[in-house]
Amino acid sequence: MNHDLAETLERSEINYMIDRMIAIQEREGNPEGVEINKFGQCTAFYSRTMPWGLFNNVKGLFEEAVLDDVLSFYEERERKFEIQIIPSKVNQDVLKLLSQKGFYQSGFHTTLYCDSSAINIRQNEEIHIRELQENEFDIYAEIHCLGTGLSLEGKSYVAANNKVLYARRGWKYYIGFYNDIPAAVAVMYMEDNVASLTFATTLPDYRNKGFQTHLLQRRINDAYKNSCKLVVSQTSYCSSSHRNMERVGMKIGYTRSTWIRA
Repeated sequence: MNHDLAETLERSEINYMIDRMIAIQEREGNPEGVEINKFGQCTAFYSRTMPWGLFNNVKGLFEEAVLDDVLSFYEERERKFEIQIIPSKVNQDVLKLLSQKGFYQSGFHTTLYCDSSAINIRQNEEIHIRELQENEFDIYAEIHCLGTGLSLEGKSYVAANNKVLYARRGWKYYIGFYNDIPAAVAVMYMEDNVASLTFATTLPDYRNKGFQTHLLQRRINDAYKNSCKLVVSQTSYCSSSHRNMERVGMKIGYTRSTWIRA
């Protein structure tokens, strides 16, 4: 690891978030109330209708000079948010100031990476992976919700906010079948010769059958075919996703800290 590689890994996450949020913002009337703002060298994301930290956070080099502007941006919108700091950009003065402003470190999130490669995927007669078709986003959304514990009441929103990405450059969606039954989905975004594995989940009844390994290998292989040199993903430290990523050859780049306000 070095600082340049750490910067590349973080930039890949920022790139896919910017493109994703712009696509949602460009839906007619911007129904999710998405805003993206730059403060110095960091990027702030906001959504009026999606209150989770995934859509309301600050990434990049967070500096003391922008703190008050960032706080005002979210306070005006009455929204709690996350500040995400990677180890290579730690500034003790900023961390101390965050503490003084009522922030505390609430958790960690791990970024893993590997070189792309032509993988000879081990065949499994029961599992079949292919790219998702444009008319299958209702199926995608149902697996997305059930696989992540979301209520199916939000299925239409998940479908709409992902379908807008389908035709955008760099995005690929995948679906996995178990004996012809849709059971798993995954997403990848490619930019600047870097592939980001942005999402994957399996229905609870079909876990521990190898879906995530197959989806990882398929995306790494497709990244190679699309001239990407590096593959990057984020996950919870020591989670099953973390272990799956290490099994296919990915390794830890860094574990970033998450800061929220009390």
